[in-house]
Amino acid sequence: QVQLVESGGGLVQAGGSLRLSCAASGRAFSNYAMAWFRQTPGKEREFVAAITRSGGGTYYADSVKGRFTISRDNAKNTVYLQMNSLKPEDTAVYYCAARDSRSYSDRPFFYDYWGQGTQVTVSS
Repeated sequence: QVQLVESGGGLVQAGGSLRLSCAASGRAFSNYAMAWFRQTPGKEREFVAAITRSGGGTYYADSVKGRFTISRDNAKNTVYLQMNSLKPEDTAVYYCAARDSRSYSDRPFFYDYWGQGTQVTVSS
């Protein structure tokens, strides 16, 4: 069992940056593949980025590739999402997700645990 708490969201102008954090409680954080998703009202949850247990493998949605970076610190039980060159279309509630797995996925149903979300708003 793991509990996830996101932080770091807020209001930023287009072109700006934010860093989201997701702190995990519970044991064996290093066993969990982690991911970030985002969702806007009336739309399905959208994959943003994922990272393997060790941090050696990362995977990004095309829409954020080159602008966002996912990373993790297993000693701090935390995964991060550095978001640069933000655009108004990045506005959403951002969720982190976890699954005890060697692999990772861009599908929401793959993940067993979810945080409560943090709002990111990018103004034009």
